[in-house]
Amino acid sequence: MTKSDALFSTPRKTAAFKFDHKVAEVFPDMISRSVPGYNDIIQGIGSLANQFVQENSIVYDLGCSLGAATLSIREQVETENYEIIGIDNSQAMVERCQQHLCAFRSPIKTTICQADILDFDYRKASLIVINFTLQFLDKPSRSTLLKRLYEVLQPGGALILSEKLAFNDKEINQLFTQQHHLFKKQNGYSDLEISQKRAALENVLIPETLEEHHSRLNEAGFAHIHSWFQQLNFVSLITIK
Repeated sequence: MTKSDALFSTPRKTAAFKFDHKVAEVFPDMISRSVPGYNDIIQGIGSLANQFVQENSIVYDLGCSLGAATLSIREQVETENYEIIGIDNSQAMVERCQQHLCAFRSPIKTTICQADILDFDYRKASLIVINFTLQFLDKPSRSTLLKRLYEVLQPGGALILSEKLAFNDKEINQLFTQQHHLFKKQNGYSDLEISQKRAALENVLIPETLEEHHSRLNEAGFAHIHSWFQQLNFVSLITIK
């Protein structure tokens, strides 16, 4: 059973957000109550994957956390002869991810690695998923990673990138921030929880504008880029090589 997220429900000293064992324990509840459209994105990733995963190819799930995207891909991709490699730098996330995947057995070869996605030795892939992960890297590293991923992606392959957005228009930025906070309150979070988590994520999660994402993807070599999902200040992009 999913444990309810109450990590920020009592006053606490501000500390940088970390994907530790406490977060891993409540992560499914935390992200579904914090990210508008998260479950739709996960479902959509699996559906899109079915269009791009090639026979005898590799699929990467970068920043795989507890393996939600990996599970969605395994459930919906009709091709049977491929491999999924999930990568996360959090030991707590990797351990719990492996437990989740064992609970949903599949003939698809799946490997979960504790590693830094910036240093991983990638092989050619037909699909790469980066689901709410790039935003935790510094900006130069985001560019470096996407350039590497473009090189390892097979022709006709796709990269799916989900991110929290910022907006150049201050009024729009404020509107969507307010609506995001309302979304959290409607999901049971208190003002204290919202405020304390926001403080913990400051300088840890750095959102960018949609224009910045498009520019970086273009610089990496991607030409076909489109937002296939957006709700408030959360977006998922697909780009095809």
